[in-house]
Amino acid sequence: MKIFTIGYEGATVGEFLEALTQAGVKRVIDVRAVPNSRRPGFSKTPLRNALADAGIDYVHLRALGTPADGRAAARAGKQMELERIYAGQLELPEAIAQGAQMAGLAQEEPSAVLCYERDPAGCHRSLLLEAVTPGAEVVHLYA
Repeated sequence: MKIFTIGYEGATVGEFLEALTQAGVKRVIDVRAVPNSRRPGFSKTPLRNALADAGIDYVHLRALGTPADGRAAARAGKQMELERIYAGQLELPEAIAQGAQMAGLAQEEPSAVLCYERDPAGCHRSLLLEAVTPGAEVVHLYA
């Protein structure tokens, strides 16, 4: 299985859509716990609309997002703490179910897991894919 990831930090919606289109992505799987953004166009509804206009499907899987204390650890640069907190999140029944849903969606058509951070090494999306889709070919896109 091949799965893409993308963060929108520092990107415009146009740059973001171009990166997805060039990679052949047909579905964006939003794994933000809170799908709101101060960056114009990246909150849930405007993003879903922009993706639809580009012919890209949108799915939000809230349970795969980072809880508030994990987001605080990430902002503070405490990677080990983020990893510990997020590992606990992935043990919750809702996260287990949505993890299986994410993997199934990615097998159906080219999909990109979305979060904010540009660098996947500092983002929970890398932890998510390691835990839920081990052995998958992961391709990081940059807008």
